[in-house]
Amino acid sequence: MIHPASTAIAFIIAAALPVSAQSPVQKPVLAEILTGWQQADGTLIAALKLTLAPGWKTYWRSPGDAGIPPQFDWSGSTNIKDVSVTWPAPQVYDQNGMRSIVYSDVVILPLTITPQTVGTAVSLSAELDIGVCRDICMPELLRLNATLHSDDTAPTPAIAAALASRPYSAAEAGVTSAICVTQPTEKGVQLETRLTMPPSGGEEVVVIEAGQPNIWSSETTTTRTGKELVAVGDLVSMDGSALAIDRSAIRITVLGKNHAVDVIGCTAG
Repeated sequence: MIHPASTAIAFIIAAALPVSAQSPVQKPVLAEILTGWQQADGTLIAALKLTLAPGWKTYWRSPGDAGIPPQFDWSGSTNIKDVSVTWPAPQVYDQNGMRSIVYSDVVILPLTITPQTVGTAVSLSAELDIGVCRDICMPELLRLNATLHSDDTAPTPAIAAALASRPYSAAEAGVTSAICVTQPTEKGVQLETRLTMPPSGGEEVVVIEAGQPNIWSSETTTTRTGKELVAVGDLVSMDGSALAIDRSAIRITVLGKNHAVDVIGCTAG
């Protein structure tokens, strides 16, 4: 098990200037806001588009032991009540015995934005603190701004395609049971998840997220027998406090060759 405190040893971290301060040769990633459209309920759909240079990768929301988790700051925005990110199904990347959950080439992250005042333009200010990797890994701080107008109602094809590439829900994937069994360990809790579901194709990788702040989730070992997919991993408190696991908050993502599946919540075994 690799603890977060040791993750930095896996990287050579290079200091990164904001995107606006770099020359084109130095940029492993380019970012822009796709302004999107307004839905019938008044929410706005926009997106962050990240274009990575050849060979470079960036990380999914739960990056794995060797990854850098992305952080978003919307605080400079106006007329915004809430922003939620939809994550398209990522890729599994294994290198030197370490697993990362990544995106490469071009990734579009749809945003669902709830305005404070519906029908009034939204000024979206996004600060992205992400990691990008090739032979080395480095942090990238990206600052983006755009104005979103409520008179745009036609869906943007690129954003619609990214929304369609999200993992299936448990119901869509035919998950009939999700059970979590816990066992205390010296440093935290061992969590075993048991999903009853059809195969998602090829070698399936399961990612477990505790759904609670300050809880680190390890890489899992995964086995399948018929319709039952079992994954085992560790949960560790990052501040050393006692763990109180909320099964309703646990998020289990299955990454298969054919599709991904997003399961939220599980029951006691």
